[in-house]
Amino acid sequence: MDFKNFKMPFGIDPQYSKKVAYFSMEFALEQVLKIYSGGLGFLAGSHMRSAYNLKQDLIGIGILWKFGYYDQARNHDQTLQPTWTKKMYSFLEDTGIKFQIEIHSAPVWVKVWYLDPEIFNTAPMFFLSTDVPENDHVSKTISHKLYDANEATKVAQYILLGKGGAKLLDELNIERDIYHLNEAHGLPAAFHLLKKYNGNLHKVKEKLVFTTHTPEEAGNEKHNLKLCYDMSYFSGLTMEDVKKIEGADDDKFNHSLCALKMARIANGVSKLHGDVSRTMWSKYKGVCEIISITNAQEFKYWSDKPLYKAKEENDEAAFDERKKTLKKRLFEIVADQTGNLFDPNVFTMVWARRFAGYKRADLLLHDKERFKKLLNNPKYPVQMIWAGKPYPMDYSSISTFNSLVEESKNYKNMAVLTGYELSLSKSLKQGSDVWLNNPRVPREASGTSGMTASMNGTVNLSTDDGWIPEFAKHGENSFVVPKCDYENMSIYEEDNYDLNALYEILENEILPAYYDHPEKWRKIQHNAMNDVKDQFNSDQMADEYYQILYNRS
Repeated sequence: MDFKNFKMPFGIDPQYSKKVAYFSMEFALEQVLKIYSGGLGFLAGSHMRSAYNLKQDLIGIGILWKFGYYDQARNHDQTLQPTWTKKMYSFLEDTGIKFQIEIHSAPVWVKVWYLDPEIFNTAPMFFLSTDVPENDHVSKTISHKLYDANEATKVAQYILLGKGGAKLLDELNIERDIYHLNEAHGLPAAFHLLKKYNGNLHKVKEKLVFTTHTPEEAGNEKHNLKLCYDMSYFSGLTMEDVKKIEGADDDKFNHSLCALKMARIANGVSKLHGDVSRTMWSKYKGVCEIISITNAQEFKYWSDKPLYKAKEENDEAAFDERKKTLKKRLFEIVADQTGNLFDPNVFTMVWARRFAGYKRADLLLHDKERFKKLLNNPKYPVQMIWAGKPYPMDYSSISTFNSLVEESKNYKNMAVLTGYELSLSKSLKQGSDVWLNNPRVPREASGTSGMTASMNGTVNLSTDDGWIPEFAKHGENSFVVPKCDYENMSIYEEDNYDLNALYEILENEILPAYYDHPEKWRKIQHNAMNDVKDQFNSDQMADEYYQILYNRS
């Protein structure tokens, strides 16, 4: 392929003819390509698959992480050990394109790799790397570890994605109508455009759209303005001019705020998150309109087809047998990792996602006696599985993970798994009965793992946050902790309220339904599968991005 005059490798559906470049730090496309850490990547991966399904004129731009995020290994006592292994991908094509961008006032070489759409049924994708012989060691490390802990390296990674991605489009000699930033990491692309358009911010705004995923201002990344300037983040713009655009009155550079000032339009990733974002940013002048497009996942990739077939044919025996088969498959992984033999006839609940404080992985264990009673209930036996990757330098979350590992040594029906990536994620969603999700409201912007659980006949038990208010019908397709006046509660009070509500729902509603009323339980499973299939399929989401974001004048 002639990459210097790149052409879309498939015919474009005319309703999706606007030309889009989609910038993201991570993409979860397939288990073998380890360039993702969590939900942001899972969302971007489904988006790229749906862009292919709908034949949209969209290309993805990311970074080829030499060591990925990290590999989740164990120490000799089973606790978490982050390890980094060099990754190799024979299916990526060397484009032959190499160019230089300025980082920290010095030229850095960027090499470009290509993922053909037919490999994983995605949009055409380009991945940037600085790990080339022409660069010095420090420059090589920019593309080594996703979300590197070193602040300067992290800023350099944003420059590589944004400025490098924008420069790549120039090298490919392809014009894009829309530059879509999935989170603010790729914002240097906007400053590259600003320089290209001789400081005409209006022309940049015509092209730039922004998806924000963070529902509280403190969670949005800020770095020292002088550091960003010294790192060549702003493509030559003075610090004074940057501050005029960004508008905050301190010495920090707020990436999301600046993206909201430079974009034509932005979106939150659920209806609730859109409301939270509009309130959160309303105190700043000049922020663009913020709408909502709820995150979704690709049905074709995530759903278990035989389970849907049995449901559609009203074959209850086949449905139950298929679910039991999926549970057995998962329990082989549990046995292999932990030595615990789980029973496919026993109710199994899973908590699996990124470990972070507000997600409260260990909430059920805040009441040790009640947890012990739950796991030792002779009438309604329970099995519990945890999985997820804490950020490798988040020692508090690693401590939570390790405390769960220690607790699991007391129970033969509790397991903590490592290696929470696409493959294990799919197995957990197919092999569980209930998907537990208990973030502090309203701190979960979307939380798509519950969608893919529902696509596999697994019922959500959740606090009323993220996408859940748009989906959940308590007792019909899921179970939801009733909202209360969280704003006027202390964290301690909120945790206690949610903890008690979760146990009440488990003990009084979910377990009796599962064991005593299997017909009722199956109906809840079917409702969840029906309700998630279309509304929260990323084909619908990718269509909405064109109709209400890209095509918005």
